Amino acid sequence: MHLTNKLVLVTGATGGIGSVLCHQLAKRGVRLVLTCIDADKLQVLQAELGSVHHCVAADVSTDAGRTQIVQACAAAGGIDAVINLAGILNFAMFSEQNPGLVAKMLQINTIAPILLCQSLLPQLLAKPEARILNVGSIFGSIGHPGFAVYCASKAAMKSFSEALARELADTSVSVAYIAPRATRTALNTDKVKALNAALGTKEDSPELVAGEICRLLAGTARLRFLGWPEKFYVYVNAVLPSVVHKALAGKLPVIKQFAQ
Repeated sequence: MHLTNKLVLVTGATGGIGSVLCHQLAKRGVRLVLTCIDADKLQVLQAELGSVHHCVAADVSTDAGRTQIVQACAAAGGIDAVINLAGILNFAMFSEQNPGLVAKMLQINTIAPILLCQSLLPQLLAKPEARILNVGSIFGSIGHPGFAVYCASKAAMKSFSEALARELADTSVSVAYIAPRATRTALNTDKVKALNAALGTKEDSPELVAGEICRLLAGTARLRFLGWPEKFYVYVNAVLPSVVHKALAGKLPVIKQFAQ
């Protein structure tokens, strides 16, 4: 997909990856529809990027918010692509997780982007070339203790993206899924950062991840995993899950220590 002059919706636009991504896309000549729930942050981002870009402060997890976003995209001329980036993370042992937060995580990470895709399909199908890009996580392919619900939410998006890509194979709309590993953003609390340090988990910069998202958006690939050895672990977990199970179970005492 040639990005110049394309109209692209980015959810979670003001986040650690989102704001960097929007700057990178704008430099490539993309016109943006920026959305998140915080109107003040959106205004700051728009001021940085320029008035050619559109802002819509809306809660993507609600029907009303998604309607507002879809209407804003239509008013801007109809989008050529959507990047579903908005998401939340909660690190805790499942037995101790707040049920309300469990539901919120699934709502924002999974249900909201799926329903938004459905609502935006008429606009996307009207374009000669269009793209849906769902941002997931390596944890969507590797079940990790302390992140059970987050893993579930991203695994669902991976399967959704795969199935939708096949369902739309005879249309002008292509679907892609990208799975970053740990990234240095505010999404990771101090507890998560401490856990990563204790486990030796590598973290990527938002700039690197945003660049990979841009490349995937512009290309034709449908699936990309980021980071080594994480990409290797994805493969091993798919063919020999007992090996990964044993390795992660062995780290459980450390994980439980930081999850308290």
